[in-house]
Amino acid sequence: MVPSKDLPPHEANWQPRSDIFKQDMSEEFKKYPMVTVNELRNYKERPRRVKMLMRDFIEDSLYNPNYGYFSKQVVIFSPGEPFDFASFYDELEFHADLSKRYREFEDALDAESPSDTRQLWYTPTELFRPYYGEAIARYLIANYKLTTYPYHDLIIYEMGAGRGTLMRNILDYIRHVDPDVYVRTQYKIIEISTQLASLQKSQLMQTANAREHADRVEIINQSIFDWKNPVPSPCFFLAFEVFDNFAHDVVRYDLETKEPLQGIVLIDDIGEFHEFYTRKLDPVLERYLQVREMATGGKYKVPYPSTWLGRWLALRKPFASNLSAQEYVPTRLMQFFDVLGRFFPAHRLLTSDFHYLPDAIQGLNAPIVQTRYKRQPIPVSTPLVHQGYFDIMFPTNFQIAEATYQAITGKLSRVLSHEDFMRRWAYVEDTETKSGENPLLNWYKNASVLYTV
Repeated sequence: MVPSKDLPPHEANWQPRSDIFKQDMSEEFKKYPMVTVNELRNYKERPRRVKMLMRDFIEDSLYNPNYGYFSKQVVIFSPGEPFDFASFYDELEFHADLSKRYREFEDALDAESPSDTRQLWYTPTELFRPYYGEAIARYLIANYKLTTYPYHDLIIYEMGAGRGTLMRNILDYIRHVDPDVYVRTQYKIIEISTQLASLQKSQLMQTANAREHADRVEIINQSIFDWKNPVPSPCFFLAFEVFDNFAHDVVRYDLETKEPLQGIVLIDDIGEFHEFYTRKLDPVLERYLQVREMATGGKYKVPYPSTWLGRWLALRKPFASNLSAQEYVPTRLMQFFDVLGRFFPAHRLLTSDFHYLPDAIQGLNAPIVQTRYKRQPIPVSTPLVHQGYFDIMFPTNFQIAEATYQAITGKLSRVLSHEDFMRRWAYVEDTETKSGENPLLNWYKNASVLYTV
């Protein structure tokens, strides 16, 4: 049975029933201290004998400066010279050339430092260089001139800039097509990874052409969630493929009452993970649920049957859990919107990310969790995995994200498909093959763009 809401406090935290009998860790749950992601930043090794919210576990796994996935494991693929799309017959031929370059890139890395666990991934900025960045630059120039030019500088913030390729492509384009705007351009990168911040600085020094941008660029090595300096000036805020790695909380619902319970991860003395759920919600999750309810008018998908009869039948299935399936909720995304609203009141946001991801684990808005071993992707079925070795990547529900953004910042916005945005701002003939196929338009059908209007 589901415990009633008036249970004694010492019985309010418990592991749900499931079809697999799990080790009882209730005593350890009472004894182990609760830690936060801010405390975990100081850990040199993966913690044991502690418990934490799921969002803190995910963020620690991805971003811990000593063992996090992005801090230690990730290498961003660079294809070398830009692809000559007009020389390919079709997308299949482009893919074959990409695979060849990908293999050669990793062969060169292995020749210098062999690794079976290297995490190598690519971005649209790198694949479609410089055309992707030029499309963003056209958007920036046009909207800058329509709004604040010539009374304010063009101030651009980019969060999570990877190798710094987008920065270079944007600045190259502005310098080439509009020198008057270029002399008024400031480009600021906010980068949580010390490794990537160093790479971005080195990219600026690689060539004489890139060095000309150096006095217009500032690289700020910190988390956006630690931001404390108000930026009253009008600015553009770029965030490409960063929402997918924002930490999420996990929620399951009481199938009788629809009450949400928050997921907590316990790590035992040998480093094994155990999942608990508590009726006491922390303030961040509680606020997200309230904001979502208000922003959407209560219209959003839930991971349980909508009718009382459906929930009653679900409870009476053989080996049925007394809780719903998991729902992963983007509490960190809400906090990012809070930062924008509080510290960047005159910002205009431009962001792109995946609205759908195949092969996700079980649950509503659930992530892909995978690692790479001997150049092969290895998917797993839970985010409770060895910290730092697995990518945990979430889809973004752009309808709810947009409603949340508008409710928190008070700004108007619009969502487009990746293809529609590129048709508006890219010179699509630059990425068209001989057959008429266009990888820039076709490869990211599962991505959307959100921007401030």
